[in-house]
Amino acid sequence: MRKELREKIIEVCDLKIEKKGPEVGLSFYAFFKNKNDNPEILMEAARWWIETHQLDHFEKAVKIRGMVESGV
Repeated sequence: MRKELREKIIEVCDLKIEKKGPEVGLSFYAFFKNKNDNPEILMEAARWWIETHQLDHFEKAVKIRGMVESGV
Protein backbone atom coordinates (compact mmCIF):
# COMPACT_ATOMS: atom_id res chain seq x y z
CA MET A 1 0.00 0.00 0.00
CA ARG A 2 1.36 3.40 -0.93
CA LYS A 3 2.61 5.72 1.82
CA GLU A 4 -0.02 8.38 1.04
CA LEU A 5 -2.85 5.91 1.66
CA ARG A 6 -1.28 4.52 4.85
CA GLU A 7 -0.94 8.04 6.26
CA LYS A 8 -4.56 8.89 5.37
CA ILE A 9 -5.89 5.70 6.99
CA ILE A 10 -3.96 6.35 10.22
CA GLU A 11 -5.11 9.98 10.28
CA VAL A 12 -8.78 9.07 9.81
CA CYS A 13 -8.61 6.26 12.37
CA ASP A 14 -7.02 8.61 14.92
CA LEU A 15 -9.72 11.24 14.36
CA LYS A 16 -12.56 8.72 14.64
CA ILE A 17 -11.11 7.19 17.80
CA GLU A 18 -10.59 10.64 19.33
CA LYS A 19 -14.18 11.69 18.58
CA LYS A 20 -16.07 8.45 19.28
CA GLY A 21 -13.79 6.29 21.39
CA PRO A 22 -11.88 3.03 20.88
CA GLU A 23 -14.96 0.99 19.96
CA VAL A 24 -15.77 3.06 16.85
CA GLY A 25 -16.09 1.11 13.62
CA LEU A 26 -15.52 2.23 10.07
CA SER A 27 -15.42 0.97 6.50
CA PHE A 28 -12.78 1.64 3.87
CA TYR A 29 -15.06 4.33 2.46
CA ALA A 30 -14.26 6.44 5.56
CA PHE A 31 -10.91 7.32 4.00
CA PHE A 32 -12.45 9.05 0.97
CA LYS A 33 -14.66 12.01 0.24
CA ASN A 34 -18.16 11.36 -1.08
CA LYS A 35 -16.83 12.37 -4.48
CA ASN A 36 -14.72 9.62 -6.04
CA ASP A 37 -11.90 11.85 -7.25
CA ASN A 38 -9.17 9.18 -7.17
CA PRO A 39 -10.51 5.75 -8.19
CA GLU A 40 -7.03 4.20 -8.28
CA ILE A 41 -6.43 4.81 -4.55
CA LEU A 42 -10.02 3.82 -3.72
CA MET A 43 -9.49 0.49 -5.46
CA GLU A 44 -6.15 0.02 -3.70
CA ALA A 45 -7.88 0.45 -0.33
CA ALA A 46 -10.71 -1.86 -1.38
CA ARG A 47 -8.30 -4.57 -2.49
CA TRP A 48 -6.34 -4.32 0.76
CA TRP A 49 -9.55 -4.40 2.84
CA ILE A 50 -11.60 -6.98 0.90
CA GLU A 51 -9.26 -9.20 -1.12
CA THR A 52 -6.07 -9.19 0.92
CA HIS A 53 -7.48 -9.28 4.44
CA GLN A 54 -11.11 -10.34 3.89
CA LEU A 55 -12.30 -7.84 6.49
CA ASP A 56 -15.96 -7.27 7.32
CA HIS A 57 -17.66 -4.16 5.94
CA PHE A 58 -17.21 -2.42 9.31
CA GLU A 59 -14.14 -2.97 11.48
CA LYS A 60 -12.85 -1.29 14.62
CA ALA A 61 -10.71 1.74 13.84
CA VAL A 62 -8.09 0.62 16.38
CA LYS A 63 -7.75 -2.71 14.54
CA ILE A 64 -7.31 -1.06 11.14
CA ARG A 65 -4.84 1.50 12.50
CA GLY A 66 -2.81 -1.29 14.10
CA MET A 67 -2.75 -3.32 10.89
CA VAL A 68 -1.60 -0.36 8.83
CA GLU A 69 1.02 0.74 11.36
CA SER A 70 2.45 -2.78 11.49
CA GLY A 71 2.68 -2.95 7.71
CA VAL A 72 0.17 -5.78 7.30
